[in-house]
Amino acid sequence: MSKKINSVLVIGLGKIGALVAMLLHTNGYQVTGFDRDENSTFPFQTVAGDIEDGLGLKSLLKSRDAVVTCLPYHLNLSVAQMAHSTGCHYFDLTEDIATTKAIRKLAKTAKGVMVPQCGLAPGLVGIVGADLVRSFDKLRSIELRVGALPQHPRGMLGYAFNWSPEGVVNEYLNDCEVIKDSSRSKIPSMEGLETIVIDGVQLEAFTTSGGLGTMCETYDNKVTHLNYKTIRYPGHCQLMRFFFNELFMSEKRELAGKILVHAKPPVNDDVVYVHAAVEGWKSKKLFRDEFVRSYFPREIAGKAWKAISWTTSASVCAVLEMVSEGALPSQGFLKQEDISFDLFTKTRTGSLFLSHEEKS
Repeated sequence: MSKKINSVLVIGLGKIGALVAMLLHTNGYQVTGFDRDENSTFPFQTVAGDIEDGLGLKSLLKSRDAVVTCLPYHLNLSVAQMAHSTGCHYFDLTEDIATTKAIRKLAKTAKGVMVPQCGLAPGLVGIVGADLVRSFDKLRSIELRVGALPQHPRGMLGYAFNWSPEGVVNEYLNDCEVIKDSSRSKIPSMEGLETIVIDGVQLEAFTTSGGLGTMCETYDNKVTHLNYKTIRYPGHCQLMRFFFNELFMSEKRELAGKILVHAKPPVNDDVVYVHAAVEGWKSKKLFRDEFVRSYFPREIAGKAWKAISWTTSASVCAVLEMVSEGALPSQGFLKQEDISFDLFTKTRTGSLFLSHEEKS
């Protein structure tokens, strides 16, 4: 079967984008990297430019089958609009609800597929959650939890900004869509604090925005409770409430991001926790099924990559590969929860999420 996607433009060659481009290049795609700074160290073509140069970027898109944007969420919509006008397949990592809604409108008349939210949450955790759901006759709850943390935390926050500070601040402050008592509603972020234990490590989880993607729509009238929470070390939520609410940093989002990164810069030794749990009835008996994993840094293409980098990059690359191979639709808007986890892990990059036991 011939590929539906051969050439890919990857925009933003930071920690995530560089690995996205490398994985796609390794998997046989013709990759072009687009970034503000010229870089000749990659084994694929790179182009230096500014996304505000709409004519230059549009020209590149016209000669590519697909684009993956690894930019901050507020820069994605303009790329999506150009992808729409050129008929290019579109993929991004955004967690921003407003951006996704705008992209979804574009997808109604798109010649290619438009797939936002291809990261971890939304993204992988929704794929996993939907996979658990399929074995139930009737649902009671869907609980999705994800956290990207330093393995060796220090200080009271117990955190390191290995992800976009703009994205993290956005998640902490925007309202969260949930299903509660069988009704769709919005609740404040940094609420619903709970204790969670993974691999013997005590953690906490609390509501943050965007992690569910389109799942509230998909499971409306089908489940009593559906929510997403971010995983952190104990005490983090209380301190972030103080920072944003009592110090009024919620009114200065850009400054808040700069302060937090200055205080808690990135680390190499990180861990990504994924915890999905579904409760409901099978043959009239109540069950709870769980998917719980801890992902650590690993070597890919001869280089060590952080857990947050490879898990996020592998997620979007696996989805692109599924579209390319015809395992997913090649036109219109695609929800993450419509993606088969089994087929996802059968892709070259999706298989990175399997343990040695699962592969054998």
